[in-house]
Amino acid sequence: MQRVSNQDRTERMRRTLLDVARTLFVEKGYAQTSTPEIVAAAGVTRGALYHHFADKQAVFRAVVESEAAAVAVAIEAHAQDAADARGALRAGTRAYLEAMRVPGRTRLLLIEGPAVLGSALLSSLDAEHAARTLREGIEAARAQSAAASAIPAAVLADLLSAAFDRAAIAIEGGAKPETFLEAMDEMIARLV
Repeated sequence: MQRVSNQDRTERMRRTLLDVARTLFVEKGYAQTSTPEIVAAAGVTRGALYHHFADKQAVFRAVVESEAAAVAVAIEAHAQDAADARGALRAGTRAYLEAMRVPGRTRLLLIEGPAVLGSALLSSLDAEHAARTLREGIEAARAQSAAASAIPAAVLADLLSAAFDRAAIAIEGGAKPETFLEAMDEMIARLV
């Protein structure tokens, strides 16, 4: 019988808490989810929760960070197969919109995240993940293009990121993804 290390046990407990918390935050929202509900659903004690997280907001932040990282991984995985940087931007756009269709992700990252954690913290998290991939894609596309632009890549990335987020919210609300993909492709072609 193989022994489980303390580190493995700790990581497994943390992952369980995050998975349970994510489910509750998506189903009920941040405000309506309590730490006693999280620990009951995870089958652990409050002490176990507070061993890993300072409070409910810390649990929520970890869930949001995990979701943001998953979106960036999806973008990078799809963009790496493109023939050129502009193709990578288009593939990344599709990957972003697809990744945001994971049930609950739009709510966590674009609705509840800014309300609970504040827009400055959410912008910081985004800068490490999806916004970073977008900025890098813009810079790479510009490096391959003869056209010059006075708009700094970081500013253009911020504006496009906002458009991508609005598209994700609209798609979550029932809009057709194809319409937004076509619009995003056209914006990228014109701006980058």
